[in-house]
Amino acid sequence: MKKLLLSTAILLAGISANAQLAPGSVAPNFTVTAYQPWLSTAGSASNGSFTLYDYLDQGYTVFLDVSATWCGPCWNYHLNGALEDIYAAHGPSGAPGVSSTTTDDVMVIWIEGDGQTADATMLDGSGSIGNWIEPAAGNQIQFPMANPASALANTINNDYAIAYFPTIYRICPNRIIEEVGQLGASALYATVPACPPPASAPADVAALSYTGAAVHCEGAYTPSVQIQNNGTSPLTSATVTITQGGTTVSTGTYSGSLSTYGVANVTCSPIANFTGGAIVCTVTTAGDASAANNAMNTNVAAAANAVSQYITVNISTDYYASETSWAIKSSTGATVAQGGGNWADMTTGQAGFTVQAPQLVTLNPSQCYTFEITDSYGDGICCAYGDGAYSLVDANGTTIASGGEFGEIDTRAFKTGALGMDELATIAMNVYPNPASSEVNVSFEATNNDYAVSLMDLQGRVIAAKNMTNLNGTQVVSFSTENVAKGSYIVTVTVDGLTTTKNVVIK
Repeated sequence: MKKLLLSTAILLAGISANAQLAPGSVAPNFTVTAYQPWLSTAGSASNGSFTLYDYLDQGYTVFLDVSATWCGPCWNYHLNGALEDIYAAHGPSGAPGVSSTTTDDVMVIWIEGDGQTADATMLDGSGSIGNWIEPAAGNQIQFPMANPASALANTINNDYAIAYFPTIYRICPNRIIEEVGQLGASALYATVPACPPPASAPADVAALSYTGAAVHCEGAYTPSVQIQNNGTSPLTSATVTITQGGTTVSTGTYSGSLSTYGVANVTCSPIANFTGGAIVCTVTTAGDASAANNAMNTNVAAAANAVSQYITVNISTDYYASETSWAIKSSTGATVAQGGGNWADMTTGQAGFTVQAPQLVTLNPSQCYTFEITDSYGDGICCAYGDGAYSLVDANGTTIASGGEFGEIDTRAFKTGALGMDELATIAMNVYPNPASSEVNVSFEATNNDYAVSLMDLQGRVIAAKNMTNLNGTQVVSFSTENVAKGSYIVTVTVDGLTTTKNVVIK
């Protein structure tokens, strides 16, 4: 079971918990047959067949509900009538159950997503938690409800990356999809204006999404943009222009034959010595009917500078640590360090947060790296399930990257420093007992110098600290843990600008 089991959704059994289709993805086409006998001739094809693209091509915005007849939260959402209400008020004119005053711009399709539900009688309450086609006496559902055979159900689950039930998508006429969740009817309809108008002019090209890297370390950078043909005629050529500060820094071209609502990725010319920042991507074609959808803005983050080649990765997740993983990659894309997924060193920390013991990573000096942290569920380490955070701290104590709430993935770039000595060997240091219960002792060898010793949490907040001058010989510094919450912490000893760190667990 996953997160939304706690708040009205259930994990799809037998399918890996990947995130749903990302907003801006192109919805795959499908054809399903309505289970309700009274809709046997009411579809856009004979025998009650309903094809997604048929409705999109007619300019309808489609709300797709993928549920399971055994899923309690799915049943609760079904009972609240949101999809019935939006269908009645805004569904196709003349369709069963649609008001004569309909706005005629919405279609609703419900699909039984459990590929094991081979017996369609489950939809009428036999062996399920309710009568899905007549949830209340005399209240027969009028929008199409489909119980596809196992193979088709599994295909739809895979095409739409269904990770949990129910999943409710809004699909615009241009095939672009967004998960909207379990909204009420009015809130669902309020998302319809976000869809672009249906294609009506022969030539109309749109900048759909930015597909280049979100972060850049150093050297040349290659922008790329996904474009879409919103015209009624095939798109045969288009030009993409990348500007920064009003100056053209890169261009790219498309040539081919892109059908209406077809998409293509345009890779542009490299930008030499790119240092990041805001860029504007504009796509044009001959006779373009609308300039409103031609441009999009994006920001490419530049690399942060680390003082040292020794990086400590600190992670505290929400309650679902197994969803979170991270990796450090070189400029060639090779993974040089990673963690997460099924952490063996996870402990339950304050307020139920899940904490990874800080991990020290030794990297090559004077090189560029990217840090990626991924949440397989797609909601980041945040919010109602326990706030999480991450930080990358170098051996000098400098935080070079940090963050908390994010979507499916967060990416940062950084450069390592080139110090002439091994910082890890500068201080002979020990922390005991570990785990600690009443106090933490820090022992180290001093050499006629000033020292700073601190106890910090994984977000870098100082819990306790001591500054000492002109020390020499073996030193022991103790911190009481009487009022310190259970969890993982970092002990640091700093001298002459160099810091040594060790991890300690307080129980």
